[in-house]
Amino acid sequence: MSEAANPTGPVTPPRLPDRKKSKTGWIVSGLVVAVAVIVAVSLIIVNLTTAKPVHAAGVKPVVIKIGTSDTSQPYWGILKKKAAANGITLEVVGFSDYQQPNPALQQKQTDLNSFQHLRFLAQYNVDTGNDLEPIASTIIVPLGLYSQKWKSVTSIPAGGTIAIPNDPSNQARALFMLQSAKLLTLKGDRFAPTPADIDASKSKVKVVTVDAAQTVLSLPSVDGSVINNNFLTDAKIDPHSAIFADDPKSPGAQPYINLIVARAADINNPKYLELAKLYHDPEVLKAVAASSKGTGVVVTGYSGKQLRALLKKIEAQVKANK
Repeated sequence: MSEAANPTGPVTPPRLPDRKKSKTGWIVSGLVVAVAVIVAVSLIIVNLTTAKPVHAAGVKPVVIKIGTSDTSQPYWGILKKKAAANGITLEVVGFSDYQQPNPALQQKQTDLNSFQHLRFLAQYNVDTGNDLEPIASTIIVPLGLYSQKWKSVTSIPAGGTIAIPNDPSNQARALFMLQSAKLLTLKGDRFAPTPADIDASKSKVKVVTVDAAQTVLSLPSVDGSVINNNFLTDAKIDPHSAIFADDPKSPGAQPYINLIVARAADINNPKYLELAKLYHDPEVLKAVAASSKGTGVVVTGYSGKQLRALLKKIEAQVKANK
């Protein structure tokens, strides 16, 4: 009798189930390996796309805070992008009036500022005993006389009132400008005249001093107001609408070169100097010029050393005229 016919005899186990079990094991093992490979590749990609490119390029990002009174100007956005491409995170800190940025810089709340001209900085240093110093020039903008009541200087009536900034440097500049407009006459030849130096008997108008930030708000209540360029943009006043302005291209305008300013200990900081250089990038300067609608003059050709020499000269004049 054959083994096939004998139910109690030995039977060879079927092979098909064994082959299925082997394939399933291989599939599971393959999936595990695939997942491991995916995880490993993901980790490599994450590492390659994080901080490694910055270090590989040798760029160490640094944060620079710059104080200004005109944060709304488009050129700040352009400068931020150029700074970021050079490893600098630029933070633009806004101030509402001219009396705030310099103390903030002195107290290290900011690293630099850009809002003032040489004459203003000289006055600040002399008055406070501090030693803030310029590292670069920016622009000279005209100081203009604006009016909501009159279309020309000759239309302003005798006895009219003109509002001017009350800080010493801009006050003096405003008085010189009003004298050029033949609205008033100053006594003598003072370096820094005040309203007390007005010859009332020979003057067509009288002046009232207000905080520089208030010169715009004073417009409805006076015959004219002398307004710094920084405050025109927010007030939506076209600088071309001035009924009179001084000439930023004249030799006498040199004390009104606007600046990027640092603490004396930081004038050679390489990152600050790099940012100052980026400010003079053609694209930035084009936007800076546009901010004054073509009324300002971009200032180039002055080194930090030259600007500091001019500052010392003006400081000496301020001290001599105290």
